[in-house]
Amino acid sequence: MDARDIIKRPVITERSTDLMADKKYTFEVSTTANKTQVKDAVEEIFGVKVEKVNIMNYKGKFKRMGRHAGYTNKRRKAIVKLTTDSKEIEFFEA
Repeated sequence: MDARDIIKRPVITERSTDLMADKKYTFEVSTTANKTQVKDAVEEIFGVKVEKVNIMNYKGKFKRMGRHAGYTNKRRKAIVKLTTDSKEIEFFEA
């Protein structure tokens, strides 16, 4: 897998922006990716050193549209902690 196939997008929420002060960044990742692949992908894409990776799985939610029912896609989220000497990741242009 390519690094850009593993890291889908950053998750920008109020809680994730609070975590950025501690050099923790949140990404939505591929459902088949493991911690080592996420670490290597973040280091390759952003040019930083990763200290730790935590991964959470989310089940799909049940949704109805009239008489049709189904589930949304399952997701996987990774919180990546950078080392103290690595630079910060910039998501927003100044």
